[in-house]
Amino acid sequence: MTFRLLGLDPAPFLPFYDLPDAELAARGIQRRRADVSPGFPDRVELRDATPGETLLLLNYAHQPAPTPYQASHAIFVREGAVRRYDEVGQVPPALRIRPISLRAFDAAHLMVDADLVDGTRLEAAIGRLLRGPGVAYLQAHYARPGCYAARIEPA
Repeated sequence: MTFRLLGLDPAPFLPFYDLPDAELAARGIQRRRADVSPGFPDRVELRDATPGETLLLLNYAHQPAPTPYQASHAIFVREGAVRRYDEVGQVPPALRIRPISLRAFDAAHLMVDADLVDGTRLEAAIGRLLRGPGVAYLQAHYARPGCYAARIEPA
């Protein structure tokens, strides 16, 4: 099954770029500088920041629907990221090199299936889950820290 993989829309994060650290802290956001790569996966462009690039560490509601699965968690957004990853049938290296938890949700935003896969085997797992009964979309999470990574939809 063909899939579309989406990073986050950068628009909600643009007002935070270049804010002084004190103003970010007042909003519960921290500025971090990448010192290794891989290690700081940006959720807009779906790539690891290169050493020296700055990122914002903030809480993001990746499952905002009022269901038992409503959830938020810490994510990195590369400061200056303006182009959302939006590709059909392509898995970016930031997901490919990590173990990924895939969570399948129905149209009512209830989890109906899940799998833990090596990033090198994502396409097969994505296809299997998207073909499941009632599945509307998937969420990919970086398995070790449990952080939201990306949205996956049928293409």
